[in-house]
Amino acid sequence: MAERFFDEKTLRKLDRLVLVANQVRAGAIKGERRSARRGTSIEFADYRNYARGDDLRRLDWNIYARLDRPYIKLLEDEEDLAVHIIVDGSASMDWPRAGSREQHKFLYACRVAAGLGAIALSTGDQLSFSMMRQDGIGRWGPFRGRGQVLNLLGWLEKQRTRGLVELNEALRDVARRTTRAGLVVVLTDLMSPEGYQDGLRALQGRGHEVALLQVLSPDEIDPPVMGDLKLIDVETGIPQEVSIDAEMRALYLERFQAWQAEIGMTCARRGIHYAMAQTSTPWEQVILSDLRRASVVR
Repeated sequence: MAERFFDEKTLRKLDRLVLVANQVRAGAIKGERRSARRGTSIEFADYRNYARGDDLRRLDWNIYARLDRPYIKLLEDEEDLAVHIIVDGSASMDWPRAGSREQHKFLYACRVAAGLGAIALSTGDQLSFSMMRQDGIGRWGPFRGRGQVLNLLGWLEKQRTRGLVELNEALRDVARRTTRAGLVVVLTDLMSPEGYQDGLRALQGRGHEVALLQVLSPDEIDPPVMGDLKLIDVETGIPQEVSIDAEMRALYLERFQAWQAEIGMTCARRGIHYAMAQTSTPWEQVILSDLRRASVVR
């Protein structure tokens, strides 16, 4: 199951990373977070319940002998972060429908999301997932601890795209249901006619630090098609006959670039971390390079 998302070499690389939220006060609950301040204090702070995968060297054996329950000792300045990962499961993410599965947008987004989730769980953060689809929002979590990684991968393995998602409303729904401010990572192609800005504002209104990863396939960025075509909207099924010549293709590229610039400016203006991932790029590079540059991981 895990091999669908990572190999062991990639997992080792991810294990050295930590998710970052500079705008959110971390530590509503103490955890094992590898923060920038880790090591500044070795004084005892608190206990928490043992979770499968925790370092047994942190177990308080005296408490275990007395209460017959395992507890992990926590030190000062080891703070956890609430991490919320939201994946677009609309039909537009089911692309391309033929060719390499490695470049399939939904599978690609799930791989990146799984990698981010594994980082969060390995550092003791509290992790929640939301899957946006036409039939509602599927949820996983909140959980913490390395022992939940296989459960997360099993849940992601079962997810499928479905129908049309109104992005603003779906994001507002996730925002309403979150009870703890933290880092929110949204993975979507942003192909929602009603837009996305109101939904992102709703997340920020709940105190979240927001990162937006736009996932697109190469043929959406630079279409290879020419001639008389009948295009069908994958979400609505509505057909449209078009004639694509060099002039029309140039106009498409111009509008696409303007769209990208508008997204970048909107995110910069609102303090939202933004990156665009093309599915021809190895998915792990998005985490190890692009999201590092966007200050989402360190």
